[in-house]
Amino acid sequence: MSIEEARSTAHRAEVESNSDIEEICERTLPAKFGNQHFTVCGERRAHAPFRGYATLWFNTGTLCNLACHNCYIESSPRNDRLSYLTCGEVRRFLDEAASLPDRPAEIGFTGGEPFMNPEFPAMLEDSLAHGFTVLVLTNAMRPMQRRKDQLLELVRRFPDRLAIRVSLDHFEQCGHEELRGPRSWQPTIDGLRWLSKNGFTLSVAGRTVWGMTESEMRRGYAALFAALGLSLDADDPAQLVLFPEMNEDCDVPEISEGCWEKLGKSPSDVMCSNSRMVVRRKGSDRASVVACTLLPYAEAFEMASTLDGARSSVSLNHRHCARFCVLGGASCAGPR
Repeated sequence: MSIEEARSTAHRAEVESNSDIEEICERTLPAKFGNQHFTVCGERRAHAPFRGYATLWFNTGTLCNLACHNCYIESSPRNDRLSYLTCGEVRRFLDEAASLPDRPAEIGFTGGEPFMNPEFPAMLEDSLAHGFTVLVLTNAMRPMQRRKDQLLELVRRFPDRLAIRVSLDHFEQCGHEELRGPRSWQPTIDGLRWLSKNGFTLSVAGRTVWGMTESEMRRGYAALFAALGLSLDADDPAQLVLFPEMNEDCDVPEISEGCWEKLGKSPSDVMCSNSRMVVRRKGSDRASVVACTLLPYAEAFEMASTLDGARSSVSLNHRHCARFCVLGGASCAGPR
């Protein structure tokens, strides 16, 4: 693109200030997702204004007992790029969240595998004691099952406020273990049965990598739930969440401001309009707030050290913004 074309593009996009125009005009537009303000075609990039806290997420750390194929956060028994959060760090953000005028309705915990963090049960107790409902994302394997007594006590003390979402990548063992590794199916099934038997609010998360239609996937899970005696409705998107894939090698379109109307969607539909996540990077002496659960490593999406300081709008300047949130219509918090 020539300098003259860049100037014309910037003018058409009605850039807010002359300095913005000059900045664009001094160089050709970059490759996809290379500019926070413009797409590679020169259209004004879509942003998501923050409309208030619905969910506050904590990433308890990236260590996991599994190393799943195409894990969006590359969790594994060796990946500690996100350090374990401490109970004290979580409590600081819970105290702030509880005092906000837009107090979050929900606290979410993800990892890695949250139950790998030795302080996780105390974090759960603190979150529930603050009056929040809590959603935990887990593979329901041995790390969770070691905490059965503590989980039962929390459910007894805080009935109907603790929800567990179990990752079950396929409704058949061969598919699940293709992604999660050998001998990963039965421990997860055992965890699911135990959670169901003991009255936990339960849901399942599956993946759509299999080339099947959503209806086919839901029918397959329905048959599995029936065989296991689980009272889960596979047709309810809150009880069976099917996540779109986020393959880094796949080409995805950028999202411009004009896409909202074309797609019949709104900036308020994407999860960064109503949620933030707390992480602590390896080597950092304090936790920080990032825009998105899917992008914990991207420094461009790190926002602040407090919840109140993390209210700025988010530029949808990553392929996951397009593939997972806008085009995929997905949210880690699930349907509301």
